[in-house]
This record gives sequence, structure tokens and C-alpha cells, in this order.
Amino acid sequence: MNILFCGDHNAENGILIAILSLLKNSGSEELHIYILTMYTQSFKKKFSPFSKHAADYLKSLLVKQNPNSTLKLMDCTGLFVREPLVANMSTRFTPYAMLRLYADEIPQLPDKILYLDADVIVRQSLAEFYHQDLTDTEFVGVLDYWGRFFFHNLHQHRVFDYVNSGVLLLNLPEIRKTNLFAKIRHLLQTRTVLMPDQTALNRFASEKRLAPRRYNEQYKLQPDTVIQHFTTSFRFWPVFHTQTVKPWQVEQVHDVLKLHEYDDILTEYLGTKDNLVKDKD
Repeated sequence: MNILFCGDHNAENGILIAILSLLKNSGSEELHIYILTMYTQSFKKKFSPFSKHAADYLKSLLVKQNPNSTLKLMDCTGLFVREPLVANMSTRFTPYAMLRLYADEIPQLPDKILYLDADVIVRQSLAEFYHQDLTDTEFVGVLDYWGRFFFHNLHQHRVFDYVNSGVLLLNLPEIRKTNLFAKIRHLLQTRTVLMPDQTALNRFASEKRLAPRRYNEQYKLQPDTVIQHFTTSFRFWPVFHTQTVKPWQVEQVHDVLKLHEYDDILTEYLGTKDNLVKDKD
């Protein structure tokens, strides 16, 4: 099973939790993890890339469970510098959120790969979702829980068709064939876009497939949830407000979300996260 993450130094804790959850629910299946990172800065901030030390530690966890599993940290600085998405460098999303849009330019990536945001926890086996046929399909995704009510692509013959970009099963040969990511990159070079990669992805995709909500649960844990995605959500009680709790904010997961489903994974995370840092002392 091929898994893609993207991120800078700040994504290391989230990707550790995601990998721990993958290990718990993958059985004996090989996991081949790819992490895209880069050196960059926006107009307001300088970023540190995902560290090789953290990548090496994550690789050791994978190999411990299955010696055939792999992890590759890939520096995409050259790709980003050659084709910078300059119009969207200072949005509330980091530039690393857009790195997945260069996947078609990386020949080392496998044809089928499951992209996951760094704020997901895998709760059940991904085998059924991952091993589906992708013939004539650019990607498979799940409707955005809130965005589906506000955004609609008129060429799609569905009431709801706006996909969340945090869980995407990608067919890279088809994406190259349709130039999907190339079209998106061109747009993001010249126009500032709300929720850049996600909005553009929905605008240009012509061969997307919708998967059930359980593969990207963005609101509240359900009995059949396979992947829970800890996105910013709206809450209406006692007053209307937004709520953002990430998996690595363990106390808030317990106190705000009242969620203890992942205590085994989060306990392991708390006991191992210092290993991500090279100079712990």
C-alpha cells in the first residue's frame, strides 16, 4: 500500500500519529510511505522542512513491523522553485499543503498512491478502499462535510460534488493524461484562491469518484468510520463558533472532543514523539 504525506517540520507529530494508526490497522500488508517536503518561505514566514532524523525514526517503526515496508523523504524544493504557486503563498494554509499538486512531476512515485493529510487517524483497514479499480478515474475522494453545501461544479450531475482534499486516492497516470495537476498549478500561479488546492481540484477534475463518508469523516466519529480527519468544524452550541482540535493536542482531544477512541495510539505517540527530535537534551 502506497501512502503520500506532505509537510514541513510542524507536520512531524501528525504524521507520526497517522503512521502509528496505519501500523495498527494494516496487518501484514507492506506500507510504502512517501513524504514530500521542501525548503521555502512565504512573504511572512520561513519554514523548516521535514527532518531526515524524523523520517529515519518513522522508517524504523515501519520496518520493525514489516521489513519490506519503506519510507522515502523527498525534497521537492526544485519543483516548487521552478513552478512557484506565488499567488497563494500567504494564505492561511502553508505552502506545503500544495506540494501534493506536484506528484505528477515525480517519476519515483507509484502509479496508485493514497494521499493523507497530517491530521488524520486511520481507524480500520484501508484495504477495501485502497485496492479499488481506478480505470478512467483521476482520484477518489469524499465530499467535504461543510463545503458540499456551499460549492457546486455545474458540470457535475450531482446535488453534492465538492470533495475534501485531505484523503485522495490518486491515479497518477490518469492525472498526467488529463493534465489535472498542471492546470491547477497554472491557476494557483496567477490567482489567489479560497482553500487553494481543494477549490482548484474540484474545479478542474473531470474524472473524480466519490467514496462514502466513512473514508474521510470530518465532523464526528461514527460507528463505521475508517479514517477520521480532524478538520476545522462549525459548532452551534452554546453559541456559533469554529472548533479546531488536532490529534497531537491530546488533552483537547479528551476534554473538548470527549474522544477516547484512539487512546492506545495517542499514548504510544506521547511515549515516542521525543524520538522525532534529534537533540532532545
